[in-house]
Amino acid sequence: MSRLEFTDLTKHYGPIKALEGFTHSFASGQVHALIGKNGSGKSTLIKMLSGAIRPSRGGLALDGVPMAFDTPADALAAGIVTVYQELSLVPGLTVAENLFLGRLPKRGLLVDWARLYREAQALLADIGAQDIDPRAEVASLSVGRQQIVEIAKAMSLHPKVLLLDEPTSALAQAEVNQLFDLVRRLEARGVTILYISHRLSELPRIARTVTAIRDGHFVGSVAMEEADPQTVLDLMFGDLPPLERPQRKIDTRAPALELRNLRLAPYLKDVSFDLHRGEVLGIAGMLGAGRTELLHALFGARPFDSGQLTVKGRPYPRPTIAQMKAAGLGYASEDRKAAGLVQELSSHANLCLAALDRIAPSGWTSLRHEDPHVAKQIKRLQIKIGDAMLPVSALSGGNQQKIVVGGWLNNAPDILLFDEPGRGVDVQAKHQIYQIIWEMAEQGLSCIVVSTELEDLTECCDRILVLHGGRITEEFHNHGLDPKALYAACMRPDPEQPPQPHPKRLAPEPEGTPL
Repeated sequence: MSRLEFTDLTKHYGPIKALEGFTHSFASGQVHALIGKNGSGKSTLIKMLSGAIRPSRGGLALDGVPMAFDTPADALAAGIVTVYQELSLVPGLTVAENLFLGRLPKRGLLVDWARLYREAQALLADIGAQDIDPRAEVASLSVGRQQIVEIAKAMSLHPKVLLLDEPTSALAQAEVNQLFDLVRRLEARGVTILYISHRLSELPRIARTVTAIRDGHFVGSVAMEEADPQTVLDLMFGDLPPLERPQRKIDTRAPALELRNLRLAPYLKDVSFDLHRGEVLGIAGMLGAGRTELLHALFGARPFDSGQLTVKGRPYPRPTIAQMKAAGLGYASEDRKAAGLVQELSSHANLCLAALDRIAPSGWTSLRHEDPHVAKQIKRLQIKIGDAMLPVSALSGGNQQKIVVGGWLNNAPDILLFDEPGRGVDVQAKHQIYQIIWEMAEQGLSCIVVSTELEDLTECCDRILVLHGGRITEEFHNHGLDPKALYAACMRPDPEQPPQPHPKRLAPEPEGTPL
């Protein structure tokens, strides 16, 4: 059992107070939800607890013993394991190699590969992920499956304290249930778990308490059974103005983008739709429906088998990224760490990369020339940032997402493709991004938004298409649309697939069978 205590924990970056005087204790052997809007100080608290940064003052104790970590290795040695929102796996290595990276089993001087795969398979089976092949390259797995591997890696370290940073942001519902089963098992073993999530609706299912940080300060902590949704929102945001999507008339006479009979095996069989000028169009569908592949095809990042793509009246039979960018398209990837940002570069540089041709048409640029474009997006998107010249990796996940959006807005696009824009972003940050989308839509920007969170689509979009079985199966005009109707449409059986019989269970499963 591991009680975690913080006393006056503080971190300053020059004049920026990332965390100020955090004092609180977390009971041992329980799941504690830690909430706060982007830039509130959650990431700073986690980095200090994980040994990634040192506090300016204050300290922490585990089971009454004061702790001071100079490196993440010190925190690991103390039994504190962190699973970050941005995955730390090596894509070119196998699942097994990632699970035991740095501690591969040896036979003499050589790696004992048979033992490695055997232990990896046992570890995956223990968390109910026995369908993941330990010999598969991590790069071949979906983001959701990679998250499961990341958590399995943390499990192998036998943690006393487990920090989970947005663990469900990329998971399908079945994977979320699997994760929750695992978290409950760890809780039963006495592990203390700090659970960070912007999916407030899932907290009552998993947490015992909810603790809020706002603007670097401890706000309060309440038992989850006493925390109704309004209480949680009040803790996290204070007074949050309601979001009202503006009603506007969309010109359907000349589509900004037309897609006909797109085929991209094995994901898309026959997809056709129009995107109108100034429209925010949502694409709904379950994990694996081909939503991301559709955006890749539209942006020229993935060649399609057949189909016709027309942008502003001009056909593109074999679109490339360069052609689509020149045609006025931008693409905000769901994986901002790997595909949306260059983590080693500054926030300033990341805000300019996508728009260098526009910012510096002559091919020559300077920081002074770029500064107005950077300042414009920082102000417009309310990006919480101390020094724009520091690496973008220093920002919270939500502020990194805003950097991705701001970088493309600097390119003055006509069409923006958003893949999971709300992933790991709090309610307030989502609202800010939506407001920008709507303001730009009023000026003629067209958007396609893909999201696993169907509630986000009903909040944000004018019209929503359901992608299912490789085709657009339904269309909804969003006038007070109930998300339940979207869920039902996404989950309907594929008419081309015959129903599968349920397997007969020959005998009850013995106790202790992996989930």
